[in-house]
Amino acid sequence: MSQTRRLAAILAADVAGYSRLMGADEEGTHERLKAHLRELIEPKIAEHRGRIVKNTGDGFLAEFPSVVGAVRCAAEVQRGMIDREPEVREEQRITFRIGVNLGDVIAEPDDIYGDGVNVAARLEALAEPGGICISRMVRDQIRDKLPYQLEDLGERELKNIARPVRVYRVGVGAPGTVLSAEAPGGAVKAPLPLPDKPSIAVLPFSNMSGDPEQEFFADGIAEDIITALSRYPSLFVIARNSSFTYKGRAVDVKQVGRELGVRYVLEGGLRKAGDRIRVTAQLVEAETGNHIWAEHYDRDLVDIFAVQDEITGAATTAVAPAIRDAELRRALRKPTGSLDAWAAYQRGLWHLSKVSTDDNILAQRLFQQAIDIDPSFAGGYRGLAMAYMQAAGRPYMRGPFEPNTSTESLARQAIALDPADAEAHSTLAAVRLYLRGDYEGALAEAERALALSPNLASAHGALAQTLIFSGRPREGLVALERSIRLDPYNRTLPVRLTHLTMGLYFSGEYEGVIEAAKRAIRSNPHIPNPYRWLAAALGQLGRTAEAKEALEKAIAIAPASFDMFVRQRVPWHRPEDYAHMVEGLRKAGWEG
Repeated sequence: MSQTRRLAAILAADVAGYSRLMGADEEGTHERLKAHLRELIEPKIAEHRGRIVKNTGDGFLAEFPSVVGAVRCAAEVQRGMIDREPEVREEQRITFRIGVNLGDVIAEPDDIYGDGVNVAARLEALAEPGGICISRMVRDQIRDKLPYQLEDLGERELKNIARPVRVYRVGVGAPGTVLSAEAPGGAVKAPLPLPDKPSIAVLPFSNMSGDPEQEFFADGIAEDIITALSRYPSLFVIARNSSFTYKGRAVDVKQVGRELGVRYVLEGGLRKAGDRIRVTAQLVEAETGNHIWAEHYDRDLVDIFAVQDEITGAATTAVAPAIRDAELRRALRKPTGSLDAWAAYQRGLWHLSKVSTDDNILAQRLFQQAIDIDPSFAGGYRGLAMAYMQAAGRPYMRGPFEPNTSTESLARQAIALDPADAEAHSTLAAVRLYLRGDYEGALAEAERALALSPNLASAHGALAQTLIFSGRPREGLVALERSIRLDPYNRTLPVRLTHLTMGLYFSGEYEGVIEAAKRAIRSNPHIPNPYRWLAAALGQLGRTAEAKEALEKAIAIAPASFDMFVRQRVPWHRPEDYAHMVEGLRKAGWEG
C-alpha cells in the first residue's frame, strides 16, 4: 500500500447531537444529512480545491492544499447551514461543529493519519454547534488574509496530544453579509459618526507573559479602566463588550476608530514576573495614528489597583482637554483586597459573555467563589445577579441556580457594599422590571446608574426597556439607540434589536417595526421574538400573507414559547400593551 507524507490543511466536522437526532428520526436525519453533503458541503469543498477523505457517519474529514481555502470553506459551510431547513424546529436542525488544523499527515489513497488529523478532530469537539475552532498554526496563516473575527480561547490540553494547543474561535458573520476586514463580525459597516464629546475605546490589554493564566488579569485591567472612564460625563466611552471584539486580532487603530466611531484608542499590555508586574499603556489618535501619551508602570502585585488609577487618570487628562483644567475627581470604588476574588470575578465575566448554558453555570460558580473568598467584594454579588438575570431571560440556560427573588437581594447587597457600582444599579433596574413589573423602581435604579456612569450601555438599555414597557416607548427608543451606539458589537444585539421592534410597535410605527424586525432576524435568524413582532406589525397593516408567513416561522422556531408568549401576560407587560400585541397577532392569523 502506497503512502506519502505531506503538509495539509485538515478540516474535521461532525453533527452536533447526532445520536439524539437519530434517536428521534433515524431515516429522516440520515436523508437530511446526505442532502446537506450533496447540495452544500461537497460543492463548497470542491470550490476551494479540497477533497473529502472519508465520511464518518455523523460527519466527514477533508483536506485542502491551502489553509485559507480550508477556513474559508468552513465559514461558508456554516453560514450556508443557517439558511437551510427553515421549516425544521431549531432543536431538530442539523448543525455542524468544525475544527481546522495545519499539520504533516501520512496520506494513503483512502485515508490520512497523524497528529495533524488528531488535533483537527479535537478542535472540532471544542467547537460550538454552528461554530469553528482552529489551531494557532492556522491562525498564523490566515490572520492577515481573511477578515473573520478570531477569539483567543487560550491553551488547551487535548486528549492524546502531547503538547497544549492554542485554540481560536472563528466568527464568520451572518448569512448574506459581505465579508470584509471592515468590521469585527466580518460585515461591511459604514464608519460610525464621532460623538459631540471626546470619545475613546479601550482595547483588551495584551498578555505578554506567555502564561495563559494571565489572560484574565490583563482583561481585568482593561475592564476596570473602561469602568472608571465611563464615570466621566464629559467622555464618550465604548463598552467592554464591543471593545473586546478585537481581542486576539491584529488591528489598525484607524480601523478601530472607524468601526467604533471614536477619536481615541487606548491600548496596552501586561507582563508578570514573580510578584512584579509591568503594565504598558498608550493613547493613540485614531484618525492620524499619532501617539498622544504613553507610559509604563512597574509595580508589586499588591499595587495593581493603584496602577489602574494612574493609567485612568493619565488617559482621562490626555483624552479630554475640556476637563484638563478641572479637578479630576476619582470615582468612588471599593476594590477587593483579594486578587484571588478579583481573578475569579474576571473569569466569571468571561464566561458570562459567552451567553451559553454551560458558560452561564460556570460564571455562577465563579462569582460565588469570589463571594466566598471575599464577602466584602461587591463585584461577586453583582456578577452573580447578572448571571441569574441572563438565565431568567433565557429559560433554556437555567442551571442549578433558579433565578428568583434572591437575584434582587444579590444586586442590593452589591449596592450596599459599593453604592457607586453603576452596573449593580443597572442590574437591579432589570430585576425590578422583569421579575416584579415595578416600573417606578426600575426607572429610579436606571437613572441612578446613569448618574454614576453616563457611558454605561447597560444602564441606557435598562432605562430604554423600562420606558418602553411603562408606556413611554418613544423616549425608550432614544435611550435604546444610545445603548446600541455605546456598545455596537455586543453579543446581545439581537435582543436589543427586538426591544427596538417592541418600542416601534407600541408607538404605532408598523413600517418601522418591519425594518427593525428584519434587521434583528439578520443578526440571528433563530430567535423567535422578531418574527412575532413582525407578524403583529404586518397584521396591523393588513399584509395578511406576509404576516401569516412570519407567524408560522415564529411558531416553528419555538412553539411552546410562542404559546406562552401570547397566552400569558408577563409582569412587565401593561394590559393595554399586551392587548395591542394580541390584536396584531390575531390580524396575522393567530387563532388562539
